[in-house]
Amino acid sequence: MPKRKRTAAEALNPDPESKKLLPQKRFYRQRAHANPFSDHALDYPKSPQNMDWDAHYPAFAGTGRTPEFADIGCGFGGLMIALAPLYPDVLMLGMEIRVQVSQYVQDRISALRTADNSHQNVSIVRANAMKFLPNFFPKSSLSALFFLFPDPHFKHRKHKARIISPTLLAEYAYVLRPGGIVYTITDVKDLHQWMKAHLEVFPLFEPVSEEALRAEGKGNIVDAVFRSTEEGQKVERNKGDKWLACFRRIEISRS
Repeated sequence: MPKRKRTAAEALNPDPESKKLLPQKRFYRQRAHANPFSDHALDYPKSPQNMDWDAHYPAFAGTGRTPEFADIGCGFGGLMIALAPLYPDVLMLGMEIRVQVSQYVQDRISALRTADNSHQNVSIVRANAMKFLPNFFPKSSLSALFFLFPDPHFKHRKHKARIISPTLLAEYAYVLRPGGIVYTITDVKDLHQWMKAHLEVFPLFEPVSEEALRAEGKGNIVDAVFRSTEEGQKVERNKGDKWLACFRRIEISRS
């Protein structure tokens, strides 16, 4: 009998028995954010062609498949863990700069794969996406980019370190295929307005509403964006606001 596909609710709320097998976050704690301009000992490929994806997704080895979803600053991996069983044929990659946090996600994925052979389509790299994103992803290879509760960098002099900026948007447009979606969410209204304003004026992106995404069958993704991350759940417990802004990668015709 074929294995029953998990519902969105089940994916967002793992059963208690599965939770017992997971690594414990208290052993992996680290500062909430890292300075992306600091020196970090990072390994990264010279180009996407040098990336060995078979090592990250052994169940898909030999298929030539590459990631389609990228969670930038993935934290403890809640988004990917929620989406993986809902989109089992879509490869997903988390990018996280913090050592302990990225190790937790790696151990979490290993535990899930060992427990029931699930989550074969998710992996993580420790990387600085602000510097090395094009080293990992070929042009027009991604269908979704996620920026969930990024560091707000409140001080004005720190705004250059925000993950959404005119220079970085050019790189995001490069790796996203036409029709691909950028998902942003934050509990900081100023940051929401900043990200939204920069995306609105960039010529290769157009806003897309939550309602439109749900009508297109992306409701599971939107729900996970709101609810699956540790930060999102904390905001919910504190009854805070969450500000969502999504944009579609468009293709400008050349006459």
